Amino acid sequence: MTETLLEARDLVKHFTVRGTAFRGGDDVVHAVDGVSLEVRSGETLGVVGESGCGKSTLGRLLVRLHEPTSGSVHFDGSDITNLSRRHLRPYRREMQMIFQDPYASLNPRKRVGQILGDPFEIHGGLSREKTRTRVRELLETVGLSPDHVNRYPHEFSGGQRQRIGVARALALNPKLIVADEPVSALDVSIQAQVINLLDDLQSDFDLTYVFIAHDLGVVHHVSDRIAVMYLGVVVEVGPSDELFLAPVHPYTEALLSAIPAIEGEEEVRRERIVLEGEVPSPVAPPAGCRFHTRCRYATDICKIERPPLVDHGGGRFAACHHPLDAKGAGT
Repeated sequence: MTETLLEARDLVKHFTVRGTAFRGGDDVVHAVDGVSLEVRSGETLGVVGESGCGKSTLGRLLVRLHEPTSGSVHFDGSDITNLSRRHLRPYRREMQMIFQDPYASLNPRKRVGQILGDPFEIHGGLSREKTRTRVRELLETVGLSPDHVNRYPHEFSGGQRQRIGVARALALNPKLIVADEPVSALDVSIQAQVINLLDDLQSDFDLTYVFIAHDLGVVHHVSDRIAVMYLGVVVEVGPSDELFLAPVHPYTEALLSAIPAIEGEEEVRRERIVLEGEVPSPVAPPAGCRFHTRCRYATDICKIERPPLVDHGGGRFAACHHPLDAKGAGT
């Protein structure tokens, strides 16, 4: 897994919030604020962080569902940042997305056969008969009956709807799938089924995943590497097991400490770290390190200077003026 399939370079996305009668002027939400990362062919890159940190916005930027404010996105060696809709269409076949809400992501007025047939109608290349055959194959691939083609989305459970979303993403044989919290709206038992399905499909179809979630335990289970986001920036990137056992950034340490320990499990026992204060507003993010307002290791430099993403060896990168050592102490 050495070839880079997708690369983001200093990616920025700002949203303008219009003023109201009670609050004059426009505000700017710094949803993603200078993210650089790469996704290697055949791997699963997990993206994790608190709600509102910019994970979903980043995922949509990577597949050009949002237009970046600045920065660039490179897919399979080509810069796709400023491509028009017409020139972007060939890349749409290679990049697909699984959305978070299995209830809202499917058109309630269309039957499943129509939903799964839309990609072939939009991109062409198959006759009507071949499209029907391919739709039935897709349903079988994700563990649903081909006889379900004439049902509407409301006739399925949440897990089944998410399987339909997975089937739609697979329709055009993409190289990359961005899964935006694909199991967060599902029951625990159904979560395991969908995660196992995604794992099997990755092996069968040589897929590359960007797996977005707020549950570090789930991300650790499915990912080869993990990128941790906080308030619009990436604060740490590293191999899944190494990051899980010995975090470098204090925010990652706090996230890991919140994972409940199961009696008898052979995991590292962690001190529970309770982060004080509220997450700062993305409209007015703090100067310097974004995390310094809640960090127990923060010093004056953290309030002034934004730390760069520094190589700590072994594929580990962290943006911190006081990285943790192997014993979990701030240096």
